[in-house]
Amino acid sequence: MSSPTPSPQSPPRSAKRKGRLKIFFGMSPGVGKTYAMLQSAHVQAREGRDVVVGIVETHGRAETAALLEGIEILPP
Repeated sequence: MSSPTPSPQSPPRSAKRKGRLKIFFGMSPGVGKTYAMLQSAHVQAREGRDVVVGIVETHGRAETAALLEGIEILPP
């Protein structure tokens, strides 16, 4: 009696895709870390990924605040 072998094209049922963490570094305040992160978040959302903001500080910048449009923000 032989055991069935999984197809190389399909992952095992128990396999789960892991999330990815991307860190945005900047040398000083105002270099665009938050802006770049929010732009990337919109790209990921357009590709069908679930994007949620936990906390964000716009530092009063209207352009940065505008990038929060359409992204889910967790309540404080």
